[in-house]
Amino acid sequence: MPKKEQVRQMFDNIAGDYDRLNHIMSLDVDKSWRRRALGEIAAAPGREEEIDVLDLACGTGDFSIAIAKGVPGSRVTGVDLSEGMLEVMRKKVAEEGLESRIEARQGDGEALPFPDGSFDRVTIAFGIRNFENREKGLREMLRVLRPGGKLVILELSVPENRLIRWAYNLYFLHILPKIGGGISGDKAAYNYLPASVTKFPGRKAFMATLKDCGYANVRHKAFTFGICRMYCGEKLQ
Repeated sequence: MPKKEQVRQMFDNIAGDYDRLNHIMSLDVDKSWRRRALGEIAAAPGREEEIDVLDLACGTGDFSIAIAKGVPGSRVTGVDLSEGMLEVMRKKVAEEGLESRIEARQGDGEALPFPDGSFDRVTIAFGIRNFENREKGLREMLRVLRPGGKLVILELSVPENRLIRWAYNLYFLHILPKIGGGISGDKAAYNYLPASVTKFPGRKAFMATLKDCGYANVRHKAFTFGICRMYCGEKLQ
């Protein structure tokens, strides 16, 4: 079975427990990472303008909702492979009264159903590592960005400090799968998720990939000892 279909089925299976488990296992630190990314998504200081944001691999909508609430003038289109995750997202969007600001659509990040230059920002939080063809997806994101638009990626990573990396691997590779698998009943999913982080390229290699895919002004920032990293790139023309 192609990785794309495996990922879709996996997230459909764990959609009901995903939010609760995600926040328990990250100790809610993931919320602060999303908040710190909002400054990169917002319009330049002093410029009041509406911006169209594509939030890829939007999952249950935490980042889409954070953007709509935290970035004035933003209109968010959330796209995800998993209809199960999107069902949860739509309920959360309705509870927040944000139906006029956020649209949730099932779709493939490697074949986006949008014309060239449709969005001012493209965001993806903790989902780029799940792409079957990462470079193809990154080029699609660049295609749908308007000139002057920006890509903002949040992704988990393995810390570079040896002591922190040891503690991180103990928790992430051994404790987390048992907790997640026990609560959700899907041990395979919670073995896959940490394994996908360890296989993701390091910061230098991923920044090189962004540049090769056509992004300019590529930069990176580490959060929480390098457990999370934010990557940004721009479309010049």
